[in-house]
Amino acid sequence: MKFVLASQNAHKLAEISVVLADFGDEVVSAHDIGIDLDVEETGTTFEENSRIKAQAILDLCGMPTIADDSGLMVDALDGAPGVYSHRFGSKDSDYERCLYLLERMQGIPAENRTARFVSVVTCLFPTGGGIVARWTCEGVILTELRGKNGFGYDPLFFVPEFGKTFAELSAAEKNAISHRGNALRSFREQYREWIGHADK
Repeated sequence: MKFVLASQNAHKLAEISVVLADFGDEVVSAHDIGIDLDVEETGTTFEENSRIKAQAILDLCGMPTIADDSGLMVDALDGAPGVYSHRFGSKDSDYERCLYLLERMQGIPAENRTARFVSVVTCLFPTGGGIVARWTCEGVILTELRGKNGFGYDPLFFVPEFGKTFAELSAAEKNAISHRGNALRSFREQYREWIGHADK
């Protein structure tokens, strides 16, 4: 089976390709099949935005489509930036968004700096139905950036169990505990079950 990823992110394409390679399936980006669509994310939850993106591409190509939506939720900011993580404070870069987050959290004590990364992966099939996998990773927002790996808010997101930020973890360490890594593994197990039912 061939799947279309509702993203042009090469890193996401590689991650999902590995997951589906176990089943002999292929994943291509929307761009690969001639679709250049900037889907407006109008949802208020990660589930809604993930589905909006998947549905928009499915409507155009008629092929099984996968989309994900992810972001950071900070308890002291009532869940912000949430679905607006990639455009938090209208900043243009990851570094600027990190600085803006630090500014918003000035004066907040360590015990109140809890946060979580959330990832939702949605797969929709042209025959109807689909798969939704959600995963979270709990952590704490530091008062300074640490580490050079990763992207986004990784330098501020501290994982107590490892004693490191996401940006200080190796790629293998991060993948083992990250929201997206676990959401993809959950998706893989649900897809395995879906294949079993489809064969009956």
